[in-house]
Amino acid sequence: MTQITHVMIAALLMAANALAQTPAPAPARVPMDPFPKPIAATDGVVKVSFSEFAAIPDIAGEAARMMLLVDEPGSRRMFVNDMRGPLYSLSYDGKTVTQYLDLRAVSWGVNVQSAGRERGFQSFAFHPQFNRRGTPGYGKFYTLTDTSNTAPKADFVPGGGDHTHDTVLLEWTAKNPAAATFDGGAPRELIRFEQPFANHNAGLLSFNPLATTGSPDFGLLYIGFADGGSGGDPLNMAQNRGSAFGKILRIDPRGSNSANGKYGVPTNNPFASDGDAATLGEIFAIGMRNPQRFTWDSKNGNMFVADIGQGNVEKISLVKAGANLGWNKWEGSFPFVSRAEVSLANQRGDREVTFPIAEYDHADPILQSRTSVTVGYVYRQKAIAQLANLLLFGDIPSGEVFYLNADNLPKGGQDGIRRILFNAGGASRTLLQLIQEKNIQQGKQAAVRADLRFGMGPDGQILVLNKADGVVRLLIPDRP
Repeated sequence: MTQITHVMIAALLMAANALAQTPAPAPARVPMDPFPKPIAATDGVVKVSFSEFAAIPDIAGEAARMMLLVDEPGSRRMFVNDMRGPLYSLSYDGKTVTQYLDLRAVSWGVNVQSAGRERGFQSFAFHPQFNRRGTPGYGKFYTLTDTSNTAPKADFVPGGGDHTHDTVLLEWTAKNPAAATFDGGAPRELIRFEQPFANHNAGLLSFNPLATTGSPDFGLLYIGFADGGSGGDPLNMAQNRGSAFGKILRIDPRGSNSANGKYGVPTNNPFASDGDAATLGEIFAIGMRNPQRFTWDSKNGNMFVADIGQGNVEKISLVKAGANLGWNKWEGSFPFVSRAEVSLANQRGDREVTFPIAEYDHADPILQSRTSVTVGYVYRQKAIAQLANLLLFGDIPSGEVFYLNADNLPKGGQDGIRRILFNAGGASRTLLQLIQEKNIQQGKQAAVRADLRFGMGPDGQILVLNKADGVVRLLIPDRP
């Protein structure tokens, strides 16, 4: 390492430490400010240690665009995806990273569309019976990806827009679930969505990890699906119960009673028997703009959803079956007016809407000018004492990590939100500052955004992902 590189790193470390302790000057605020009192910069800060757990390969010199990391306990390994198409397996010690599957392979015919920040290989989920021989889910896993192949007829059509691409839910079947690389054939298409705009494509795939064999929720696949894009939900789909857009859907991927016969519609879904033929039985909850992430609390089963806002408010909501989060009539606790404005009158004024437990505005001093929320997990372990019983979430571009008290949930606003910083070399850092330092060590230009995501490993381990340096960071107990 050259002397000039040492000097650059030292300067960056000094600047990073100062930034972590003192928030950057506030950007110019718009006249309408939903939360004039900012998130506390230093009060209640929790500091946590971490290790650089694994490195995911670059593609053509650009860092992996990591979206999701999950544990697959049957084969004792974790999996993480790159939005451009690869799915990697990680050993439990993080030392071995193996490409398990590449959706870009011509032989699969998937035609991943990964242009821009929001399109690509969105999510994946392993059936809870993936490693249970003789069960319906043996060897099955699922991917949700954007595709440039728009020739096949879509199952769900928005009724407007430009048809920029499609999003497809695919079922893959491994012959040997323990194999180092995928050994099955071409995937089976379950659902195809016609996308009207290039943004707000899809969100998370997940089976409820708390559902046990024989319970009503076991083997049902939850799908977060955005409102179709542009801005303001111009096609009015989020409140339309006849549209799959702007919803969380719940299906049985091994069933066959859907309109296309390729998956099942659970009879216990909240709208499956509402008596309206136009209502989609697949819907679990409605009124969402971009429900990128959701998670369940292992203590009480609470389901938390991070729904990305329009121009003013980001929110975390506690969601039950049949919930309506209000979009596009409401943005957070406020009546939605336009892409740049909400009304401060009649806040939380609709009894039919599930309003956020916590929310924050785009003008907050510790954030960048562009913000979007993501949720992690409720930490119910004991290994990292300072995180016990906290709901972890964060802001995607800035990489700010936040927490709420999961046992004393707030009732909206940002007063209950507090920061989490990372211990690094005796100083405190934000995730973006860690990434920037790593970028310089890598000989790259320092990133201007983090693109934060969370992952969960065995025994409730919390891992932190990003799209700028290829590093998976594991939160660990403080060293003596």
